[in-house]
Amino acid sequence: MWILQKLISKIVKVSLWQVAGGTVIVIALFSLIMQKIEPETFPRFIDSVWWTMTTIVTVGYGDYFPKSDFGRILTMVFLYTFGIGAMGIMIGKIFESLSLYQRRKEEGKLTYAGKDHYILIGSSQDKLHNVLEEIISSGHKTDIVVIDNASKSPIDHERVHFVSGDPAEEDVLLRANILESKSVSIFTDDKMELSEYADGKTLLIASRVEHISKQHEKSIYTIVEIKKEKHISLFEHANVDEFILSNESVSRLMAHAAIHHGSSKLFKQLLSKADGDNLYEIVKKPHWNTYKDAAIELFEMGATLISDGSSLDIARRPNDRIPENAKLFVICDEQTYTSIAGTH
Repeated sequence: MWILQKLISKIVKVSLWQVAGGTVIVIALFSLIMQKIEPETFPRFIDSVWWTMTTIVTVGYGDYFPKSDFGRILTMVFLYTFGIGAMGIMIGKIFESLSLYQRRKEEGKLTYAGKDHYILIGSSQDKLHNVLEEIISSGHKTDIVVIDNASKSPIDHERVHFVSGDPAEEDVLLRANILESKSVSIFTDDKMELSEYADGKTLLIASRVEHISKQHEKSIYTIVEIKKEKHISLFEHANVDEFILSNESVSRLMAHAAIHHGSSKLFKQLLSKADGDNLYEIVKKPHWNTYKDAAIELFEMGATLISDGSSLDIARRPNDRIPENAKLFVICDEQTYTSIAGTH
């Protein structure tokens, strides 16, 4: 019993590659021996390998088998003992490796190796589901990497990769492959009631993202959710690209709905890609010189030009030239957007 326990403990410590290498050696060596012992039965080395493989995986087609007593004894003593045993250990190691991989993935301990993904930090399960639904409905096939200081992924989906750890730590952000991401969205911590604490935590994470950006000399597009608009100025050194006001945005939307009845329906439609006209980004066409040129042509196609990505006042300056790198935003339905995107 003691010897068996000692043997099992040694087998457990052996790696998959060591077992696989040993199994290949056993198969090759025994196949070579059997071909030398019975050249009439196994005229080619591949025939001997074929029989050895079908034997140790317990398939046994019966097309090849040793005919001499010595060959059969050698098979029982050597192949049945070491060959089938080695194959069984290797199969067990494969399943063990797959199980370990799945467990480490669920625990968020694996590094994400993909590119052009969206990183979400600190979001609740409800927000994650909403973001995931919007990205899927938009037609984007990219992955989402969730970073959270938890022991298990808050959401289970084939396009979601989980990274566990403190999002303010550099190694955690690098495990999410932040340098190759499309954007990083930092959500406010809903568990913190005081806006100063919640926005302070968000600022710490945003500062770490900016530090990585400068250190590796690569631009990282960052979007943060904050609770107080007056805290925006504190984020200036972190080079945050966009801000989303959580509490104050809801309050203002409620106020607008109270004053202008039905206005909330417009915001709801713009925030959801599943209903009617929506907000889309388009590129400048070569023949568009001024905003007026673009607005007229877009209107005839069924779209409304509302912004150049930085302001909403382009209707008051129709004769201004459109910068080549301008981000133009229009409101239209998906079919119209597809038509605009397909024209040159």
